[in-house]
Amino acid sequence: MRRGRATSDPLSDFLKVWQRLRTESAEPGTVVVVEGDRDRTSLRRLGLPGTIVPVHRGRALSGTAQELVHRSRHVIVLTDWDTEGGHLAQRLREFLEADRPRFDLEFRRQIARVVRGELVHVEGLYGWARRLAERQGRALDDLLDGADDR
Repeated sequence: MRRGRATSDPLSDFLKVWQRLRTESAEPGTVVVVEGDRDRTSLRRLGLPGTIVPVHRGRALSGTAQELVHRSRHVIVLTDWDTEGGHLAQRLREFLEADRPRFDLEFRRQIARVVRGELVHVEGLYGWARRLAERQGRALDDLLDGADDR
């Protein structure tokens, strides 16, 4: 039993955060940074629009950071919720600090709170959300399309 204020279920919490992320990621000049191609695939399956850049593409992080400086005003970082993902996010912040596109770790933090340790890798996000929806007898695609918004 949880103490404190009552919260909605993890799927509802996720969908609230996800809708805000979808809206922000669609803004011109916004780039979402992930670790690899499987992370990008998971986010696309969840309907994330806009530019998604994987940092692990055989290129130095400093080179990726320079590319981000030139092509973005807002960088949303969605690295994994493990030690390596945290270090990668902080190193990216250090590279971008001098040039200052808007650097955003808030969605990473919010999703980490929602998954509550059940998930470590961004690539598993789609499967996690789909399983939660199925347990409730709902279709994730319908939820993502806003079919349940009234």
